[in-house]
Amino acid sequence: MSELTIHAGEWVVVCDGAKALILENTGDATFPNLKSVEVFEHKNLATHELGTDAPGRSHSSVGHGRSSVEQTDWHDQAERTFLLQLAKHLDASLAAGKAKSFIVVAPPRALGVIRPAYSHALRAAVRAELDKDLVKLPIYEIEKHLTGAIAR
Repeated sequence: MSELTIHAGEWVVVCDGAKALILENTGDATFPNLKSVEVFEHKNLATHELGTDAPGRSHSSVGHGRSSVEQTDWHDQAERTFLLQLAKHLDASLAAGKAKSFIVVAPPRALGVIRPAYSHALRAAVRAELDKDLVKLPIYEIEKHLTGAIAR
């Protein structure tokens, strides 16, 4: 990956399906200084707390066959909801003038969920997307990863 330029005032959104860090470059493009604007965290509840019913069963319309219905993946559903809410929040921040452009950093699976939720305006404001899982790192490490200061 070549070095990424993070413009002054630009927001860097580092997320996965359970946590999002919204960082702002308070420095400049040459010497970025990422500061936390907001942190969103979605607590991953135990499966028994997310869904209570056992998978259903269906009866065949012909014959006497019965088959089970696949269990809902409650964790996947909760992660999707979290990422869709994040996209709405970013869109509202853009509309309110809090941010002008974004760099989104997320694992490929999370990017695949959040990307279709971008509004037209948000899509235009996203300057770069990186498929990396950096959300558990401290901010100074994220900064190093993004500016190419860490050899890969």
